[in-house]
Amino acid sequence: MKLGLLLLTALPIAAYAQDSIAISHSHEYPNTFSSGSANVQQLTNTTRKFNDWAVSVGGGPAFMTFADVTSFYGDKVKWGWNAYASIDKQINHTFGIDLQYQMGETKQQAELATNPAAGIANAWTKYKQVSLLGDINFSNLLRRVDNKSPYRWALHGYLGGGIMAFKTELIDNDASRWSTNPPRIPIKNDQKLEISSFFWQAALGLKYNVSKLVDLEARVIYINSMDEEFDGGGEGRSLDTPLGNRINYNLINDTYSDGAMSFTLGLSFKLGKHNTHLAWHDPLQEVYGRMHELENLNTELVVCEKGDNDNDGVCDDWDRQLDTPAGARVDGAGVALDMDLDGVIDLHDQCVTVPGPASNNGCPIVENIQPSLPSIEETINKDFEGIEFALNKAIIRPQSFQKLDHAAEIIKKLDQNSKFLVVGATDTRGSDTANKILSQKRADAVVNYLVGKGVPSSMLIAEGRGETDLKYPECNPATKCTEDKNEANRRVFFQAK
Repeated sequence: MKLGLLLLTALPIAAYAQDSIAISHSHEYPNTFSSGSANVQQLTNTTRKFNDWAVSVGGGPAFMTFADVTSFYGDKVKWGWNAYASIDKQINHTFGIDLQYQMGETKQQAELATNPAAGIANAWTKYKQVSLLGDINFSNLLRRVDNKSPYRWALHGYLGGGIMAFKTELIDNDASRWSTNPPRIPIKNDQKLEISSFFWQAALGLKYNVSKLVDLEARVIYINSMDEEFDGGGEGRSLDTPLGNRINYNLINDTYSDGAMSFTLGLSFKLGKHNTHLAWHDPLQEVYGRMHELENLNTELVVCEKGDNDNDGVCDDWDRQLDTPAGARVDGAGVALDMDLDGVIDLHDQCVTVPGPASNNGCPIVENIQPSLPSIEETINKDFEGIEFALNKAIIRPQSFQKLDHAAEIIKKLDQNSKFLVVGATDTRGSDTANKILSQKRADAVVNYLVGKGVPSSMLIAEGRGETDLKYPECNPATKCTEDKNEANRRVFFQAK
């Protein structure tokens, strides 16, 4: 019968789980992914960043609980002990396998209600067990991958089986009975370690990650022997005995298998050179850690032997302009930038995007002739083109200040009774409400900047149109167009009211 139950019992099988990390970008930028690089390596034992082996030991009290002869009699408790040692292999972050050796001893008492003359019997059970357990990490199984917080507690479940050897003995200690009857012959059982001694067990454990080397775990373990001899009550359920007494301790309860429980406190020693174990390994936290390392990487390589005497950020080894004025932006060769190619570097050019003579600080000489309104809008919108904001914010980046300064100078020369719109627009990514709010804030930011440069506030009206005023209407949705057209739709422009 036990061999049949063995064939019907199997260890739990857990499917391999793959950690996936989704990286999303703002609706203002296209999704970009790298297809690989020369540094891509296969995942092997040498390239992985976690340990997956451990050795565990633990122990605590044990009790015969679900049996005929138990550790609880009246208000008395018979204390036993249990200890285990295991070799643990973590398969993935939610499932592992443990090869476990367990031993212990329980103490029991019982009294036959059907034969009070038998007295109170005392029994003990000593056992040794070898088992294979499946280990499910419920905390990792239920943990959200977008949870960025570190964690140190985990709930584990164990289920498996194996074979065991045990010895039992039950003695009737009713001395008054011996005056009229022969002493009771002790009931003994000696079960060898063999395939017919199959048992199964289940456990719950709460682990605490003490350090990268040690875990602390409290377990509640249930052991089911799958027979009636484990509690020391003897074999079978017959009432016939060699002494003719109708005594059988296996008839106390209507159960055909004996079970014990233990409560243990143990340690797991994680083996390996890495800082984390697979049971605690969080791939998302690894990505954040790697990003932090890259952002704070300090190189020790000497790549600028001659130094950078003009402090323009380009080493003198390949600097083509060794006397760059302080504060000037330079290109990769160390030459000061002159965006409008008018011979006045951007540092001294008050009109960076419009050519003009050096005598007028790089700005064109404007005659005292009131230009036509279309030409005003066109001129100012050239300065408005390419205004840069912080990502998903209405903060103007410093590189756009000179453009707005030039626009402010032109607007201040116009009739102050005129009214003009400063319009903010977006592409079609994101929700209508979010785009409307963002475009209004950016239009407000440009108006505030111009007013701060002396433009009368009565001349300007900020208007956020969101995605309702597209420069390229065919880009709805945005996936129909290339990114340069979507970028052109994200703009702030100047318009006569």
